[in-house]
Parts: sequence; structure tokens; C-alpha cells
Amino acid sequence: MKVLKTSIDEIDEEIIFKAINVLADGGVVLYPTDTVYGLGANIFDKKAVKRVFEIKRRSYLKPLSILVKDVETIDLVAKISMGQKNTMMEYLPGPYTFILDKRSIVPRIITSGTSYVGVRVPGNGLARRLAGIFPITTTSANISDDEVLTNPSDILDQLDCDVDLVIDVGDLGPAKSSTIVDLTSFKPKIIRK
Repeated sequence: MKVLKTSIDEIDEEIIFKAINVLADGGVVLYPTDTVYGLGANIFDKKAVKRVFEIKRRSYLKPLSILVKDVETIDLVAKISMGQKNTMMEYLPGPYTFILDKRSIVPRIITSGTSYVGVRVPGNGLARRLAGIFPITTTSANISDDEVLTNPSDILDQLDCDVDLVIDVGDLGPAKSSTIVDLTSFKPKIIRK
């Protein structure tokens, strides 16, 4: 396991390059977002996605969300109307996950076989850059249903396993989850604040 230290406020191109290579080679990366640290894997690499489920001890019946680099890229993984796009443009990038109708390109393992997908474009530029070539998983870096921690060393102790790469920007402060908004029906519905 490699740990690369950087600042949350500046994007180190060398770290981004190394992390994308790890993701492209089927690795799992612990990375900061605008809410908490996440576990990232290339969504198109089934073995890597399975590792995320295993690391979190998460049920395969609980879907994972996807992180994309910008609002325009959401169309790659989800079917979006102009109205949905306009709604998302008001809030993204930011601490929101939007539930949308998925495109067939999204592997079943990500969505637990449902026809929906959760999509994030975080306010953290470092996280968005990791999804610059392909979308990645975005799920809090903790054991499912356990406390969400905010410091990489505490997170690694809780997970009790090796991820392939850690991007360490220090403690993120109080843990906070993204707000989840379901846009699959006529009226947006807040699932989690």
C-alpha cells in the first residue's frame, strides 16, 4: 500500500497520475471528497468493484454510487432530461448524490441489478480529477453500518485491510454524508439530507 500526502486545496498532478494508473490497473484508492474519504475503483472493472464491496463488508444488494468528473459526463452513465440537468447544474459540483435512470453501460454489480444509479460530482477538484478518464465508485470508506471516520490512519485501522493507494490530505473534520436526491420521478425527492 502506498500513501501519498497532499493538500485538499491544491491538486498535485503527479499524485493524480499515479492514482489514475492504480485505478486503471484494477486497484482500489482511498481518496478525499467534499464530504468524507471514499473508496474508489474503476466502475468497469468488476474485480476492483468486488474488492470495494469486500473491503466495506457491504452487501451486494446495496448499490454503490458513481463519481464523474463533471455534469456533462453524467450523460455517460445515466439518462437525463434537460430539466434534470438544469436541476443538477444548480447544485453541482457539490455534496449531492442524484439518483437517475441508469444507462446499460453501468455494470449490474454497481447498481445491485436495479435500473437506477446514484451519481456524484463532488466539490473537491482532486476527487473529480480521479474520474477524468473513467467513472469511479464513490462510497464512504468505512465498514458498512460502522462509524464514518475522517482520518486516513483511523480509516485504515477500521477497514483492517490494504487498499492499493491512499491519498492523504489529513483529517477532513466532522463526518458528513452527501444529500441524496431522487430525480427518477416527476418531482425531486430528498432521500437523505
